Amino acid sequence: MIKNKNFSNNLKFLRKRKGISQDDLAVILEIKRTSISGYENGTSEPPLKTLLKISDYFHIGLDNLLRSNLSIWQELKLQEEEKSFGTDLEGKKIRILATTVGEDNEENIELVPEKAKAGYSTGYADPEYIKVLSTFRMPFLDRNKKYRSFQISGDSMPPVGEGSWVTGEYLQNWKRIKDGSPYIIITKNDGIVFKVAYNKIETRGTLLLCSTNTFYEPYEVKVEEVLEVWKFVNYISAELPEPNLPKDTLTNTVYELQREISEIKSKMGR
Repeated sequence: MIKNKNFSNNLKFLRKRKGISQDDLAVILEIKRTSISGYENGTSEPPLKTLLKISDYFHIGLDNLLRSNLSIWQELKLQEEEKSFGTDLEGKKIRILATTVGEDNEENIELVPEKAKAGYSTGYADPEYIKVLSTFRMPFLDRNKKYRSFQISGDSMPPVGEGSWVTGEYLQNWKRIKDGSPYIIITKNDGIVFKVAYNKIETRGTLLLCSTNTFYEPYEVKVEEVLEVWKFVNYISAELPEPNLPKDTLTNTVYELQREISEIKSKMGR
């Protein structure tokens, strides 16, 4: 909920700037016209879900929607805000992350199972959606950082197999995405994907996502499509990873050489 006069004035200003009526906006946002009237008059307050819809529709970041007086902005500045909407790479604007805390007021690690993944890209910022997820704690993780675990499907990221739980650290500044490192990427169209990322934001405005299974082709996703980024921390699996055969072979070779040397020394000592 918000209690902010700027928002009421901004909503009315943006609606009129776009040349639409309260009825039109109500249809677009899938709410009642009387709700729009109440928001503009300051007599009622939108829930978070509606506030996000308003931000998305007008392409105005929540920070400016709530804190700025948009009516005094020059048209060029408004156009620049609309053009850059959704590409806040450093997290300087308000980036809402719904979360849960335990009785000790410490943040939980929420579990997003396979059956909940389909709805995560729409419910990720909704506290009502997040609070129904199961939670747990990992006491060895940094209490000052935010973590979440996602269940992985498919065979594109060995040794992380089907059904494994991958825990990620919430990444606010997307410019810190390191080439060749694994991340959980939440996108508007593809939902939750676990991939090795290469940062092409500055040059192409994209992330190049690759699998450790070479059967799957790399692909790019536009940064405008990205909702959240979680840096890989660890994973939990019921399956034992496949042995590293080259390493095992090397170990056996060394063992055989040591055995042969021992035999030679033994014969020379006779």
